[in-house]
Parts: sequence; structure tokens; C-alpha cells
Amino acid sequence: MTTCGEFLVKQLEAWGVDTVFGIPGVHTVELYRGLPGSRIRHVTPRHEQGAGFMADGYARVTGRPGVCFIITGPGMTNILTAMGQAYADSIPMLVISSVNERERLGLGNGYLHELPDQRGLTAGVTAFSHTLMNVDELPAVLARAFTVFASERPRPVHIELPLDIITAPADHLRLTALPELRRPAPNRSLIREALALLKNAERPLLLLGGGCVEAPAEARALAQSLDAPTALTINAKGLLPPGHPLLLGSNQSLAPVRALARDADVILAIGTELGETDYDVVFDGGFALSGTLIRIDIDARQLPRNQLPRLAIQGDARLAMRMLLAELPAGEAHPDSPGARRAAAVRARLAEDLAGWAHYRRLFDCILAALPEVRFVGDSTQTVYSGNHLVELDSPRRWFNSSTGYGTLGYGLPAAIGAKLAEPQRPVVCLIGDGGLQFTLPELASAVEAGVGLVVLLWNNRGYGEIKRYMERRGIPPIGVDIHTPDFLAIARGFGCAAERARDHAHLAELLRGAPADRPLLIEVPEAPPFA
Repeated sequence: MTTCGEFLVKQLEAWGVDTVFGIPGVHTVELYRGLPGSRIRHVTPRHEQGAGFMADGYARVTGRPGVCFIITGPGMTNILTAMGQAYADSIPMLVISSVNERERLGLGNGYLHELPDQRGLTAGVTAFSHTLMNVDELPAVLARAFTVFASERPRPVHIELPLDIITAPADHLRLTALPELRRPAPNRSLIREALALLKNAERPLLLLGGGCVEAPAEARALAQSLDAPTALTINAKGLLPPGHPLLLGSNQSLAPVRALARDADVILAIGTELGETDYDVVFDGGFALSGTLIRIDIDARQLPRNQLPRLAIQGDARLAMRMLLAELPAGEAHPDSPGARRAAAVRARLAEDLAGWAHYRRLFDCILAALPEVRFVGDSTQTVYSGNHLVELDSPRRWFNSSTGYGTLGYGLPAAIGAKLAEPQRPVVCLIGDGGLQFTLPELASAVEAGVGLVVLLWNNRGYGEIKRYMERRGIPPIGVDIHTPDFLAIARGFGCAAERARDHAHLAELLRGAPADRPLLIEVPEAPPFA
């Protein structure tokens, strides 16, 4: 007999799922019955939050959903933080959980792992949540989840299987192929209106967000055709390469970019929420647009948020850019164009504003010299905050972190594990602080167990340094921020990792080049000279 749980595994495998993250429990073991006969790899985190963050990192690299098997009750409450981060950043994630037997649902009798309403818990962090009440529903519900991932704004989906459904016979079910799915194309007449505004613009500005990561070629071509200085959100880094004459970086919160934004007569914003952690990270409300705003987004509900547009266009970012490019003359990346001169003037002022971060720039230059193809996966920590402004890379999906949007701590390590599993041949550096690392420190054991060779670059300021400075600036006594700092090198070695403290930049480069391929290397970088 093929059970529902076994059929689920077969269907996921048929649709290209090659990795599942989860911790087996008495309420999910029947989901595992089919795994040994499949090609799906199972990775065991040390906490369900780690499973969700791993799935997030995997999804950001591949563009495919990260999949988790999660137990009833505490497993679901543990993974909610990771689902919240994925929801905020539009990351596809499929969370398959168990739930108590159908006849026990909602009774409140104290059954093992019982919650009143798991779906209610996930309501704010999912595109949808579904309880499978009949085996025959499974193919359609799975297809609905993958349709969300492929054809609309991707966000987590939760499907829960009652314990009696997981073990129910499913011999009569047949594997299905996914229908051919496409994201919605923009309305052509609205695109023509946008073109009329853009063609008459004298000082255009282009704002690109994470919704554009699948279209780097189109993004570069559009910037050049419009001759528009271009600002990228954190999740859009790499759409324009380092040194591109129109690139403003991810500096929308800084005064020179804000001045240019206020001066722009037509602004085209594509695939971006225009949210505060990308445009107003100083939280002063100072990012303002006085020109004509055109917004393009796959999510119609996002179009009026934060900045009200003159022209709102729902549709896929890549399709929209292709439609615009079909009616625009081809452009070149010329340093003497009007747009490039405007961008260069802003970059010159930014260089002055960021001069105090020369030590961070030297740190990133050292990493990139040693590992030119590196992918950076970050937490909420000072190296990430500075790198958001300083680092530019030649392709998207090489820089992502939890410092924007939902802004959780502890994301960096498990997300880096997921990213490395997704593309093992590319070096991965996890940027994390000593405070954040202690949120998910046991995932070092998961990485050792999975044979993941990544670098954990630990910025150690012996506490919650950024929060301490924030409290001091506001005249608040710094309470709760000078936390005990353990011996991370000893702990990492105890987990089976390699671990060293970098003495200087030359030593750091040597450690990076010699990082083992089959286990993590934790490099402690103190917030002290020569690094600070």
C-alpha cells in the first residue's frame, strides 16, 4: 500500500524538489517513509526555526521553493519566525506539517502537540494555509501551492496533514505534471502610458527591488535605454554590476540619493515595496518623491503602499521590462551621458559620506580578493549594515540578509547552510555577529553533519553592540546589551568545525583561501584594530 505520506514525497520529487529540511518526530515519521526510495535529500537542523531559515536560503539561490517537514504544535510555533522573514521578502517556502487526527481537531483535550488552530497561527505569514481533510485533495492542494510560487508574488504556503490522513491509502492517486505557469503580463495600454511619460523625462530615476532578480539583463538594458540613475534595494543587489555608470547602489536612505530622488521628474519603481528598511533606514521620513511616479508590481495590493503612484501597473517585472524595452531605443553604459553624470555626482558625495567606513570597505575588499565568486548571506549585524551600502556584485542572489523588512536575528547561519546546499560549488560567507550567532549556534552541528563547507565570519563586539549604541544615542541606560560572550572558537571546534581568530587582513585572506570544503570554518574577527 502507498500511503498519503509516501505519495506526497513522490509528487514533490516529480516536481523537482531535491531537498527537504526537517526534524523527525512522532507526528511526522510517516512523512519520512517514502524518502529512502526517493532522490530527495533530507537535512536535519537542530531547531525548526533553522529548518525554515535553511529553506529560505535555498530558495533565494535557486528560485524554487524550500520545503520543510514540521511536527504538530511546537514545530509549527518554532518555524513561524522563519516564515515571517520569508513572507516579508517574498520567498517561496512550502511548509508541510502534521496535525492531530481529524476527529480530535479543535477539541482542546490536551492531546500531544495540540494547538487550538495551527492555520490561524500561520495566517499572517503565508499566502495560504490548508488542512487536508481527504486524501483525494492532495494533488490539487500541492498544485495550488506551486502555482502561487510560479505565477504570483511568492510567499510561504502551509499544508497540514492530520495523522490519520498521512497514513491513509493513496494507491489510487496518480502523479501529475504541473500545468505550464506564467506570471501575469502588464496591461499593454498602461505600458504605453508609462512609455509616454518616460520618453519625455529629463531627469528620470529607476528604482529596482527584489521582484526583479530574475531579470538582470533586462534591468541593465532598461537603465541604459532610459539613461536613468538606478538605485537597488538590498534584495536587488547585482542587477547592475560594480562600476556601472548609472549605479547608485543601495543608498536610498543617504542624503545624496535622496536629493537626486527629489529632483527626478519621472520615477519608475519596479518590484519594490518602497519600504523603510531600504529607503528610510534612518527612520526620519526623509525619502520623498516629488516627480511623477510609475509603479510596476506583481502584487496589486502593493502598488499604492508607501508612495502613491500616478500610474500603477500590475504585472511581472521581467515581462514589463521587456515590453518597455521593445518600444525604447537601445542604450549604452556611457560615462558621459546626462544620467551617468548625475549618478557620478551622487557617488562622489556618497564616497565622502561613507569615508568613515573605510575599515569595512577594506574588510570586504579582502574577502572579495580571496573569494571573487563568493555569495554573502547575512544576519542583522554591523558588517551587514555597512555592506548593504558598500558592496556591489556582478549578479543578483549573491547578497541577501535579514537586516531589512522583518529583520530577525539568527537568520545568517542556517540561511547560509541552505544557500551552500543549493549551489555547493560557489563559496558562501555567512556574515553574523556574536549576539545573532547565539540565536542559532547549534546549526553548526547541522552543517558539519551535512558536510557543508561554508565560512562563518563572526564579527565580535562582545554583545549587542549596535543596540547599545542606539540606546546611548537616545539617552537610555544600556541595559541587557552587554551579554556574556562565550569562547566561540572552542564551541565551534566542539561541533566539529574548523575555527580561527583572524589576526589581520593578510591572515584573514589566508584563512579564506584555505577554508575546508567539507565542514564549516568559523573565523572570528574582533571589532578592534586592525579591523575596526
